[in-house]
Amino acid sequence: EGEAIRGERRIIKTEAEVVRRIFRDFASGVAPRAIAKALNDASVPGPSGRLWNDTTIRGHAKRGTGIVNNELYVGRLVWNRQRYLKDPSPGRRVSRLNAESEWIVTEVPELRIVDDALWQAVRARQTEITETHADLIEAVREHHAGNRFNRLHRPKALFSGLIFCGSCGGPYSIRGQDRYACSAHVTNGSCDNKASIP
Repeated sequence: EGEAIRGERRIIKTEAEVVRRIFRDFASGVAPRAIAKALNDASVPGPSGRLWNDTTIRGHAKRGTGIVNNELYVGRLVWNRQRYLKDPSPGRRVSRLNAESEWIVTEVPELRIVDDALWQAVRARQTEITETHADLIEAVREHHAGNRFNRLHRPKALFSGLIFCGSCGGPYSIRGQDRYACSAHVTNGSCDNKASIP
């Protein structure tokens, strides 16, 4: 009746091959940041035509975000994994994971583009990364849990939002404990500026 039909999905072969490339690289030990840089260097368009960055690739495993966590690539469509609420103090929208019993899972084998062996290789690599950094992750959690101020809001560095890259014009952000670097260089390699400042 002249209205748009929404929700239909189809496989675009060139994009499917990019997804498989990301899975293969990640499973073989290539870091998400290096994968993003390689894709950007090859002028492969990212989601919605934007540049690739490390978080687009690795995402958040429990929330099912990021390319390597998207179950649609193995023919499984998951709805209601998370919900969004408005945090009254900063006024921002925040996501909350729903209980797994509330998820709605539909098998869509016709949309599968990654085989089980590759999917499981990525899961194994994620487990390896988590185990390697388990002590660091736990230390960070303990630090934030024990500090009431940090539970209220994310701490900002003194110069956040005030320093910009002289090469690309993008923001400088805190890297490590006491250094600032070009965010575009660090997250997706789209800037050649390697300089960091104390």
